[in-house]
Amino acid sequence: MGLDYVIAGLEKIDPLVWTGRVTKIVGLLVESDGPAAAVGDLCEFAAAGRRIRAQVIGFREGRVLLMPLEEIEGLQAGDRVFARRDAGRVGVGPKLLGRVLNGFGEPLDGAGPLETVERRPLFATPPGPMDREPIRKPLGTGVRAIDALLPCGKGQRIGIFGGSGVGKSTLLGSMARHGSADVSVIALVGERNREVKEFIEADLGPEGLARSILVVETSDRPAPLRLRACFVALAICEYFRDQGADVLLMMDSVTRLAMAQREIGLAAGEPPSQKGYTPSVFNLLPKIFERAGNFRHGSITGFFTVLVEGDDFNEPISDAVRAILDGHIVLSRDLAAAGHYPAIDVLQSVSRLASKLFTPEQAEAARKIREALATYRRSEDLINLGAYTAGANPALDHAIQVRPRVLEFLRQTPEERSSLEETLRRMQRLLDPGDKQIPAAEAR
Repeated sequence: MGLDYVIAGLEKIDPLVWTGRVTKIVGLLVESDGPAAAVGDLCEFAAAGRRIRAQVIGFREGRVLLMPLEEIEGLQAGDRVFARRDAGRVGVGPKLLGRVLNGFGEPLDGAGPLETVERRPLFATPPGPMDREPIRKPLGTGVRAIDALLPCGKGQRIGIFGGSGVGKSTLLGSMARHGSADVSVIALVGERNREVKEFIEADLGPEGLARSILVVETSDRPAPLRLRACFVALAICEYFRDQGADVLLMMDSVTRLAMAQREIGLAAGEPPSQKGYTPSVFNLLPKIFERAGNFRHGSITGFFTVLVEGDDFNEPISDAVRAILDGHIVLSRDLAAAGHYPAIDVLQSVSRLASKLFTPEQAEAARKIREALATYRRSEDLINLGAYTAGANPALDHAIQVRPRVLEFLRQTPEERSSLEETLRRMQRLLDPGDKQIPAAEAR
């Protein structure tokens, strides 16, 4: 027996221990002695004749800290823990279109097993700055207020900010149905159970579902599973991007995602910082957002909703998201209460790439519309009180004259389709003094 044979035998030995034992259970946190695993890896407990999946969230004094992803009834000290090496990947393929998945990448819709062609890593590193292409081509969302005044480019990342009940989910469903992207991937993180099927049937509809993939984990599910749903959606997006597709990623909501990470961080012993959020929350956000962008073979355009607590647009998550993304859309409760949908406050909203996506003529038309809205808003109280006399301010007279037409242009029902070309054409004619009315055929 030569030395080479011995060395070859040693190379086949795995020095890591892939099993362990439960040593302590406190609330939602389980400590174990082993197995060898990294943060984010999945493990399984063998308890009372069943397998319970859990995620590694940290380490403490040589022990592994795990947060269960399923109910833990029957789990006790001494139960075996097994590492699952391939659990950090998800199956992807073109046959995922029209399907609804959970945070494990498993079907939720009862439409049979999934047909996948490969497995993708969930926690891939975001592409570097030199791997990205400039954003120059607009992506039509089908929503006039966005396409005309807040243009979105292929690969852009935009936040949708608003309180509860102002139409965030309806706006996402409308973009998935009427947008010009090849594929839509929708991550519903922390939603109410009731709202999921309602979103699919009422907001998305059969037409939107046929070109979409949904990844769903509701508010009653464990925090690591809600977080994992986000990364499953990202992995699916990256597969279609690498096939040359323009992918529209919609995530609802980043706030509930941050809450899930906060719950994990606090359980692992992280100190709370801004408004109770742990430092890992603010470390997580750019890792998610930077996986979207414009690349050589395809693009991922991201719309991320932010549930603004108490309508405070300056709370920590809103501030952090706004600083990272390439634009923000603000949904106004006042507009929603007045029946103006989508309730987009265009004066408070910004697309940082508007100058690169518009022609000079389109940019000028958008500027004039904004100017008219801003002029009216500054004097709105005087007008409502009847204290303004017509003729005192020509710019305000013009703003009052065109305001009904502008509001009519910005209003749009979820079922109404408006192509990018039609929207831009109507926008340039909107403030033409010789064009008294928008033709009814065009307004539909």
